[in-house]
Amino acid sequence: MNAAPAWANKLLRPALALIAGAALPLSLAPWFYWPVGIASCTLLALLLQRSNGKQAYWLSALFGFAMFAVGASWVYVSIHVYGNASVPLALLLTGIFVSALAVIFALPFWLYGRFCQQSNLARLLGFPAVWVLSEWGMSWILTGFPWVFLGYGHLETWLAGWAPVTGVWGISWIIAFCGAAIALRKAAKGSRLYPVAIAVTIMFWLGGFGLNQVNWTQPSEHSISVGLLQPNIAQQQRWDTAHLNKIISDNLEYNEVLWGNDLIIWPEAAIPQLKHRLEPLLAQLDANARHRGAGMIIGLPSFDFTTDRYYNTVTTLGEASGEYRKQHLVPFGEYLPMDSLLRGLIDFFNLPMSEFASGSPDQPLLIAQGHPVGTAICYEIAYPELVRQVGKEAELLLTVSNDTWFGDSLGPLQHLSMAQMRALENGKPLIRATNDGITALVDHRGNLTDTLPQFTSGMLSGKVTPRAGTTPFGTLGSWPILLIAVMSLVAVIAVSRKQQ
Repeated sequence: MNAAPAWANKLLRPALALIAGAALPLSLAPWFYWPVGIASCTLLALLLQRSNGKQAYWLSALFGFAMFAVGASWVYVSIHVYGNASVPLALLLTGIFVSALAVIFALPFWLYGRFCQQSNLARLLGFPAVWVLSEWGMSWILTGFPWVFLGYGHLETWLAGWAPVTGVWGISWIIAFCGAAIALRKAAKGSRLYPVAIAVTIMFWLGGFGLNQVNWTQPSEHSISVGLLQPNIAQQQRWDTAHLNKIISDNLEYNEVLWGNDLIIWPEAAIPQLKHRLEPLLAQLDANARHRGAGMIIGLPSFDFTTDRYYNTVTTLGEASGEYRKQHLVPFGEYLPMDSLLRGLIDFFNLPMSEFASGSPDQPLLIAQGHPVGTAICYEIAYPELVRQVGKEAELLLTVSNDTWFGDSLGPLQHLSMAQMRALENGKPLIRATNDGITALVDHRGNLTDTLPQFTSGMLSGKVTPRAGTTPFGTLGSWPILLIAVMSLVAVIAVSRKQQ
C-alpha cells in the first residue's frame, strides 16, 4: 500500500483539530451529548502529544476557532440581523471575533507544549490545568466572553454534584482530565499510570454521584408564588417610539393576569423608556401592588442626574425594595469601546442604548417579600464569580434578560443552561424573566421546574422556595480549582526545567 503523501500528513493534524473543536458544542445546550465533549478533549490531547510550544499553540488555536465558530455562531445573527450588517461584513466581523477568541483560548496551551511533554504524568496533569486556565482567561480578558465551557454539558450527569463544590470550572477540569487519561492508553502502555488515571476518573464520577445527594442550603418554611411576564416585543419595534404606548398597554394587560402572585417580574428593559419618564405609571403600579400585597421587579433603563450617566437597571415596586444597576456591560451592545472612532461607522456600532455606565460592584441586594434577592441582568448570569458574589447572602437568584439579540440560534438555550448552572453552584432557586424566551423557574439543583416557549407572548406562574445558607463554591468561589490548576502546572514546569 502506498504511503500517504507528505502534504496529506501535514494537514491531517490541523484538520482533526478543527473537527474536534467543531464537535465540542454538541456536548452543550441544546443537545447535551456530553460524551462528545470527552471525545473532543481526548482527540485534542492526542494531537498535542509530543508537540512543542508552537505546534501546541496553533493546533489548540484551530480547535478553539472551530469550537467558537459553532458554539458562538449566534454572534453572526446579532451582527447581521439586528446590527443590519451585510452578509459579507457580518461574516468578516464574526470571523475576526472568533479568531480573537481562539488566540486567547490557545495561550495556555503553549505552556502545555513547551513544558508538559517530558512524561505521561506531566501530560495528564498539565492538560486539565491549561484547559481550566484557558476557560478562566476567557472569562475576563478583553472584558470576558464566558461561553462554551465544557462543564455546562453536565447539568444532568453525575458530575453535576461537583458544581456546588468547585463550580463549572471544576467540572471542566474533570472532563479535561478524563480526556487526558483516555489519551494515555497507547503512550502509557505497560505502565501503571494509565489504569491509575482511569481509576481516578471513575472516582470523580462516583464522587459526583455522592455529592448529588447533599443539600447544601436550607429551604424556607414557606414558598412564594411568582408570576413572570414574557411580552415578546420584536427588536425592530422595541426602540421605535411609535410602538411605546402599545408596549405599555400590552404589558399592563398581561400583568392583570399575574395579580395574585406574591412576586411579579417583568424582563430586562420591559418598557423601552427611561425610568424617570414613567413615574406616573410606576406610581400607579406601586399602589396596585401594595394594595394586593404583591412585590414587583421590573427591568428599565434609567438615567442618574447626579452622575449624568445611563444605567441598565432593575427597579422594585410594592412589597419589594431596592434597585440594581448592571455591573458587567456587553461591549458594542451596551457600551462602545473607542466610541469616538467607531460610533456611526456602521449600524452595528450605533445600537440603541449603547451608552450605559457600569453599576457599583457592592450594591445592596433587592428585598422581595422579606427575602434577599441576588440579581444578574442578561449577560451577567454567564459570570460564575459575579453571581456568586450577589448570591452569597441571597435566598433567591433572579436574572432578567432580552435574548432577542440571539434570534433563532443556539444563544438562548446556551444562556438558559448557564442560568441553571448558577442555581446549582449556589444552591439557590433561580427566576428567569425574558422578553422572548426562555422564561423559566429553576430549582436549587439547576432543574427546570417550568418554562415558557420561545417567541411567544405569555405569563408564567409557579412556586419557588427561598433557601438560606451557602455552598462550598458560594463560600470559596473558583479559587480552589484555579489554585489546583496553577500549582499542578507550576510543578510540571519546574520538573521540566530541572530535567532540561
